[in-house]
Amino acid sequence: MTPGPASGPTPGDQQPQQSQPQRTVHIGSVTGSAFAVGDHNTVTQHQHAGPADEAQAELLRAVQELRADLARFVASDTTEVLDAELVSVADEIETAGAAEPGRLARLQQALTAAGALTGTLASGVAVAEALRALLGG
Repeated sequence: MTPGPASGPTPGDQQPQQSQPQRTVHIGSVTGSAFAVGDHNTVTQHQHAGPADEAQAELLRAVQELRADLARFVASDTTEVLDAELVSVADEIETAGAAEPGRLARLQQALTAAGALTGTLASGVAVAEALRALLGG
């Protein structure tokens, strides 16, 4: 029996490559789901509780605004401590749903220490009022 012609392209054969049309995927907003598009993907889902109630949601909004305002000032020891407490409170509200009273008290102390600066900012006043509502004072 004699071998037949080899199947498939040989090194001397050059076939033009056809380009595939570019595919795009557009995704709007997704809540509470995880998905992957394409080959060889890994899906990781992180769930965050979000604010437990309106008082925590208001504090979170005020904290985010104060952080944005603080970014416009020259950093000092006082503003760095305050920013660290703001980050801790925001993280706790976003992951656990509420900031614990001890964390709120530390934020209130840092806010008081930065009083000369934060007392002149509407966002600083909003954080102080939100803390008073939550801590009762």
